[in-house]
Amino acid sequence: MTSIDLNSDLGESYGPWQMGDDSSMLRIVSSANIACGGHASDPNTMAATIRLAKENNVAIGAHPGFVDKEAFGRRLIPMSATDVESLIASQVGALIGIANLNDAEVQYVKAHGALANWAAATPEIARAVAKAVQKSAPHCALLAISGTELEVAGRHLGLNTYSEVFADRAYQDNGQLVPRTTEGSVIHDAKAAGDRLIQFLKSGDMPTLDGGSVKLNADSICIHGDNPAAVAMGKTIQQQLLSAGFKIASFTA
Repeated sequence: MTSIDLNSDLGESYGPWQMGDDSSMLRIVSSANIACGGHASDPNTMAATIRLAKENNVAIGAHPGFVDKEAFGRRLIPMSATDVESLIASQVGALIGIANLNDAEVQYVKAHGALANWAAATPEIARAVAKAVQKSAPHCALLAISGTELEVAGRHLGLNTYSEVFADRAYQDNGQLVPRTTEGSVIHDAKAAGDRLIQFLKSGDMPTLDGGSVKLNADSICIHGDNPAAVAMGKTIQQQLLSAGFKIASFTA
């Protein structure tokens, strides 16, 4: 039976403000990308999410992003490669520290939002992200968007590098995600998203927005957890994958 990981961006609440239904998503996914205080989260939220992930036997990943809670880490903030290294190391280190307090282990790192997209397309930034993981958390794997510069950089530096695709995002012909400002960039129909994933997993060809396809690899599938329909979509995709003969298991297992 072929295994595939389901991951979701979680722990994105901040103080009394709540984002998503983490408790429900953690009963669906096999890996949790936990915000580290940059684009979202705070120490108590990190700790609570880590405990929930541990209770559900879900792998824990650090999800660092731009320090930009107002825009949820989805706007590009220009900075030097050295500053990107510090940004990653500081946030990953924070989550590792809180995980240690809760007798849990951070097993991988996945960059968030605009930072992830920047690293996907820009070799210098990809190297900075990979170097920060290598130096600050050498035991951690790197989860990178499939077919991108970050994949290349992680493997070049000898990191255990895994590839992800997105359940609910449309793709361009170059393998990169369609910008959220473009109509059709987000897939809202859960069954359509699941059908597309199963077609892709069987063929290796990811359909693109213009009707073509692009070759990608996938160790993990991301289901975004920051919208009201996330849990319903997650359940539908999980059941479709299981029905198609796939086993849901973390890529870190």
